Amino acid sequence: MNHIEVLTRYTANFIDELSKNGLTDIVISPGSRSTPLALTASEHKGIKEWIILDERSAAFFALGIAKETKRPVALICTSGTAAANYFPAIVEAYYSRVPLLVLTADRPHELRDVGAPQAIEQIKLYGDYVKWFHEMALPEATPNMLGYVRSKAGIAIYKAEEGNAGPVHLNFPLREPLHIDFSLDNIWGSENEKPFTSTFDGMKKLPDQQVQQLVDRLQRKKKGIIVCGPQINEHFAEAITRLAAKWGLPILADPLSQVRAGNHDKTQIIEGYDAILRSEAVREQLKPDFIIRFGAMPVSKPYLFYVKQHQHATQFIVENHAGYREPAGNRTEIIFADPILLCEDLIAASPGMDVDSHWLRTWQDMNQTAKKHLLSGSSNQVTEGEAVRGLMDVIPTNSSLYVGNSMAVRDVDTFFMTTDKHISILANRGANGIDGMISSGLGAATTGKPITLLLGDLSFFHDMNGLLASKQYKLNLTIVLINNNGGGIFSFLPQAKDPKHFEALFGTPVDIDFGQAITMYGGSHTVVTHEAELKDVLTTSYQELGLSVVEVKTERTENVEWHREKWQAIEQELLKKGE
Repeated sequence: MNHIEVLTRYTANFIDELSKNGLTDIVISPGSRSTPLALTASEHKGIKEWIILDERSAAFFALGIAKETKRPVALICTSGTAAANYFPAIVEAYYSRVPLLVLTADRPHELRDVGAPQAIEQIKLYGDYVKWFHEMALPEATPNMLGYVRSKAGIAIYKAEEGNAGPVHLNFPLREPLHIDFSLDNIWGSENEKPFTSTFDGMKKLPDQQVQQLVDRLQRKKKGIIVCGPQINEHFAEAITRLAAKWGLPILADPLSQVRAGNHDKTQIIEGYDAILRSEAVREQLKPDFIIRFGAMPVSKPYLFYVKQHQHATQFIVENHAGYREPAGNRTEIIFADPILLCEDLIAASPGMDVDSHWLRTWQDMNQTAKKHLLSGSSNQVTEGEAVRGLMDVIPTNSSLYVGNSMAVRDVDTFFMTTDKHISILANRGANGIDGMISSGLGAATTGKPITLLLGDLSFFHDMNGLLASKQYKLNLTIVLINNNGGGIFSFLPQAKDPKHFEALFGTPVDIDFGQAITMYGGSHTVVTHEAELKDVLTTSYQELGLSVVEVKTERTENVEWHREKWQAIEQELLKKGE
């Protein structure tokens, strides 16, 4: 058997096994050394290949697909710094628990450390940011080695999805010639074969005795809150709201919790808690006996201040599998269990909680006060908060909103109120970076589901080359671009008081006409100045195909003042009512 046949059968068996284990999407950045992997992935009828030229964009594109589909996505690139450009998205995938399979081609061992071109150290290139690394054997096509390569493909899928999902890395040393011969017989193996390795993995569940112990402890406490942080299970909202109804407790729901939208009961959801908890005096009035948090730490910094201020309250954090996400540094008890099963068990084990009925009503009244101020008024020039408010009014049901970091996600936290629409909220909140956002949004758009991307001008600038995927694949994406000519979030921080260095180091204006870049990539571009105009333009964009960018130009100083006026009005009314 010659080299080309060996290479063909080796790579074809690997790619076929990925497909047999459920992989449907592979994102490829073209290059020479990765030719065998790229060709076989493109040839396999069960896999959709996406060709994204820039590796950093490609990795975030794959991240977006995986976030939207909740399935593993593979990446293929050539050797050298191409693989290094995956790093930011791999870090994000690790912390946000997104399954990615990173398949890097490499020089064979004899071409390493000898000055060969495009050769860098790729062994464990991503360090602890991948759940599993494996250096693949040099290609062979014996039955044992074809079994080996299928085994590693199956293990890679399992490792990416097992427990807390995340990225895995397989490095492929490949010798030239790199051609593939698809005329060979039966390179994929039997179409009817099951996966080479099958796995059965159950969900974590607390024993009945531990559930009862938890209920007994909490029944003696009068004032509790349920906190729902970022998580992706669309069935969680129904379970948690039933538990809250049974126990008579408020739910502080982060916008990324998937709890604010849908047709479940929302009467106990407190979506205005970020505005409520900005006042230290109000936080003191809301002293809890216990806190149960599901999901990651909420976006809201005032909530962080709240739990620090009440560090002596009994606090629980529910994790699906493993991990410790408690940045407040409080004494905390971690519950490792499937959150939906835990809710069901707690409901079944508790006849009812002896809670303070005034406690829930207090939270609900404060929430109504906050919403009254946040939803009122209309400025002559649309503000960033009004832009989010208008967006949430017209965004279609059964769609996804992909939110950028910095101010974008915080304004969604503040102005995204509960709705009966079915809207998934996605964000790259693992490492909270502003890079790769356009690529992530376009990756999510590959499903055909309506996707709206909300981001700031610096995030847009960081990933403008990601727009090529929209033109290349005719993807439909509506982008709401909040352009305050710089890093608007820094205007809320103490750095803003340093006039000498603020603009250069933190404000960072780019003074770019984004319309030219959008036109270059075949998109439509509209600048709006009023909330009503924004709604009209967005409504139209959802009926059109392709890339549509709606730009909202704001002024950073005015935006800070507008937000602070809202927060101060809420604080004053809450404190007056509490007298």
